[in-house]
Amino acid sequence: MSDRVTIHRALLSVSDKTGLVELATALAAKGVDLVSTGGTAKALRDAGLDVRDVSDLTGFPEMMDGRVKTLHPMVHGGLLAVRDEASHVAAMEEHGIGAIDLAVVNLYPFAATVARGAERDDIIENIDIGGPAMVRSAAKNHAHVAIVTDPADYAAIIAGDGSTDFAFRKMLAAKAFAHTAAYDGMIASWFGFADQGKMFPDTLPMTGQLSSELRYGENPHQKAAFYVPHGPHAKGIGQAEQVQGKELSYNNLNDADAALELVAEFRDAGPACVIVKHANPCGVATGATIAEAYKAAFECDSVSAFGGIIAVNGLIDGPTAEAITDIFTEVVVAPDADADARAIFAKKKNLRLLLTGELPDPARGGLTMKTIAGGWLVQTRDNGRIGRDDLKVVTKRQPTAQELDDALFAWTIAKHVKSNAIVYAKDGVTAGIGAGQMNRRDSARIAAAKAKEAAETFGWAQARTIGSAVSSDAFFPFADGLLAAVEAGATMVIQPGGSMRDEEVIAAADEAGLAMVFTGMRHFRH
Repeated sequence: MSDRVTIHRALLSVSDKTGLVELATALAAKGVDLVSTGGTAKALRDAGLDVRDVSDLTGFPEMMDGRVKTLHPMVHGGLLAVRDEASHVAAMEEHGIGAIDLAVVNLYPFAATVARGAERDDIIENIDIGGPAMVRSAAKNHAHVAIVTDPADYAAIIAGDGSTDFAFRKMLAAKAFAHTAAYDGMIASWFGFADQGKMFPDTLPMTGQLSSELRYGENPHQKAAFYVPHGPHAKGIGQAEQVQGKELSYNNLNDADAALELVAEFRDAGPACVIVKHANPCGVATGATIAEAYKAAFECDSVSAFGGIIAVNGLIDGPTAEAITDIFTEVVVAPDADADARAIFAKKKNLRLLLTGELPDPARGGLTMKTIAGGWLVQTRDNGRIGRDDLKVVTKRQPTAQELDDALFAWTIAKHVKSNAIVYAKDGVTAGIGAGQMNRRDSARIAAAKAKEAAETFGWAQARTIGSAVSSDAFFPFADGLLAAVEAGATMVIQPGGSMRDEEVIAAADEAGLAMVFTGMRHFRH
C-alpha cells in the first residue's frame, strides 16, 4: 500500500451540491478525469466542465427512474480493487475496469423529505441505494480510495497537490461509515416509529452528531461530549443560540435543559420564571412581568439561587437583566432578550445567555433514555397533564377556586422535581420545594424549612406555606408526610392517591380541616 495516491479519476454523485463546482473545477485543473451521474453531471456541464456520464463506464444507461445507475462492476470494481494485489489488477485488465481514486458522494435527502411532511411514496423514493453502496465500497478500500461525504472536506482536496495520504483517507473513511450508519438509522427509525407505528421497535437505532467536546463531565476526572440527534427532532437547548459567555459545561447543559423543560410548561401562560440548581427547581413564579416573576422565584430560595440557571418564558428586558446580574448566575435561558438586556449581560463575560427563539411543546411525544449497566431504559416522555375536571375531591371540605389554582400550579412544578418531591405554592409562586429525599415526610419538612428561612431573610410576617397548596409527586404512604404539610400551614393537598392507607391519610386531612384532591396520575422523576 502506498501512503500517497494520485487522483487520476474522480466519481462525483451528490444531492447536496454545495461547493460542487468549485471542487470539480479544482480537480479538472489538476488533470483529473471527472465521472458523474444525472443531476450532478448536468450541474458540472452547466458550469462549463468536461464530465463523463457513469453510463459511459458501465455501458448501461440510467434506468428505472434513476434507481439503477451505479450498481455495476465497472463502478464498484473501480472502487474496491486492491491496487497492489495481482489478482485484482488482472481482473481489472481483463474486464476493462478503470480505477477510481476519489469518490465524492452524499445521499438523497431522506430526513428533509420526512421533515417536510411528504407522502409515503415520496419518502420511499428518497431512500438512497446506490449512494450508500458507493460510499461503503470506497470507504472499505480507503487504502487506495478517498471517499468524501462532507462538503466541509472539499477544501482539503482543493488545496492539495492532486493526491491524498493514508491518514486523510482513513479519516474520510471513518466519516463515511458514520454517514451511512446515521442515514440507515434515520430510515430504520422512520420505518419503526412513523411507518409501522411501533413505540418500541425490535431494534432501536440511535445516531447523533457531535456538537461539541466538553471540558469535562459531571466531575473534572470525567470526559464528556454533547451530541444532537440526526434527522427531525424537537428543538431545545441543543439548538439555542449562545449569545455570550464561557463554553457550556456538562452540568450547565443538563441544568439548562431542566429549566427549559419546566418553563415550557408556561409557554402559553403569563410571565413566568424558573430557577434551577442541580437539575431541581429551587424557585418558580408567575407575575405581571418577567422581572416580578424573577423576584418572586428568587425569594423562594435565595441561597440555592446563587450560581443557578434561570429560564423565563418571554423576552428579557433591561430591568430583568439588572436584577438577574445582582448575583452570580451561570446560565440564562429565554426565547429572546432586548438590546438593553444584552448590553447588561455583556458586562458579565462568564454568564452564558442562551436564546431559544421559542419554547418546546410540553405535551410533545418522544422517548427518553437512561443508561444502566448492560443496557438502556427507554420510556415515553412524561407529558401527562391534569386539569380541574380530572381532580377528585376526597375530603369533606371542598377546595376554593384559589386553592385549586395553587394546587395545579404546585402539581406542575412537582412533575419536574426529583422524587420524593413536595412543593408548596401560593398565588402562583412556590413557597418551598423539597427534592430527592428518601421519604416524603422529610421532603415536606425540608420544603417548609426553606419557606421559613425565606420569611426570615426577607422580613415577612409569616412563611408563604401558610395558606398554601402542597403537591406530592406520588401518594402519601403514611399520614406523617401530610401532617408535616399541615404543620407548615398548608390548607390544600394535591396528590395521586392510590395508597393502601389512603383512608388513613384522608382522615388526617379531614381532622386538620384540609381540602384534598386525587389526580390518579403519578410524576416520579428519578
